Amino acid sequence: MPIRSMTGFAQVKGQVSGQVNFSVSLKSVNHRFLDLHFRMPAETDELEMKLRRWLKEKLARGHVELTLSIERNGGGNMSLNRQLVDGYIQAFRAAASEFGLTTDPDLNAVLRLPGALDAGALPADSELDSAVMAKMEEALARLNSMREQEGRSAERELRERMAHVQHARHEVEKHRHAALRTYADKLTQRMQELIGSQIEPQRILQEAALLADRSDIQEELVRLDAHVTHFLSLLDAGGEVGKKLDFLLQEMNREANTLLSKTSGLAGEALKITEFGLSMKADIEKAREQVQNLE
Repeated sequence: MPIRSMTGFAQVKGQVSGQVNFSVSLKSVNHRFLDLHFRMPAETDELEMKLRRWLKEKLARGHVELTLSIERNGGGNMSLNRQLVDGYIQAFRAAASEFGLTTDPDLNAVLRLPGALDAGALPADSELDSAVMAKMEEALARLNSMREQEGRSAERELRERMAHVQHARHEVEKHRHAALRTYADKLTQRMQELIGSQIEPQRILQEAALLADRSDIQEELVRLDAHVTHFLSLLDAGGEVGKKLDFLLQEMNREANTLLSKTSGLAGEALKITEFGLSMKADIEKAREQVQNLE
């Protein structure tokens, strides 16, 4: 399955028995989990439950809004809900009598009441449900088409960002030995200071071990290379990879931070490590912005 963005929109229209026209729209944006929201007529509660179950089987992540609009044909065949209108008028007159008012009920206000005018009942539930569910396949296909198009665009940028990270990593590796020489000079200077101060040999060994441990960034470079390789392999595999890619980018960012921490304060040629390390972090952060929107 191709990589998909969580951003997309689709709308389809259908008809039931020539009596009812309906339209279904799907809109999705990014979300950590699958978050479904429905806007449907009150008399379609059972259909909503079917659609909810169906969408949970088809989608993995995203804030998804489904809107179902129903329009009955034959607008001139309106019928009056006499029971509802009569109840309203009787209540109005009772209130007017109780408070000594002589006003009459406003017919325009009465007819605007929900259910006061009825254009006819909806088709049988099974008929409407079947028609809507049949159109949902088309709506989802259109939604996924847009999401896949967005996903391809995001994938191209992610591969470009990873190429930048790899380039920065190779440049850092070129200057690694310069950093080691700088640390060696600092170590020599520090040891001379300690010897001149007649410090115990054990203390000198401790200082040497501490500086040696801080001096090498090889482990960070190796792990960065492994993370980038894994990242690209997930892009190649496709599917629902958003969360995995986000985790890998967090790990890359951690390695870049450690690399910069180990080389802070270095001068001369070793300053290049800081330059490329910051460039690496910038590309990782831009990649995370893209990954946040992948399913």
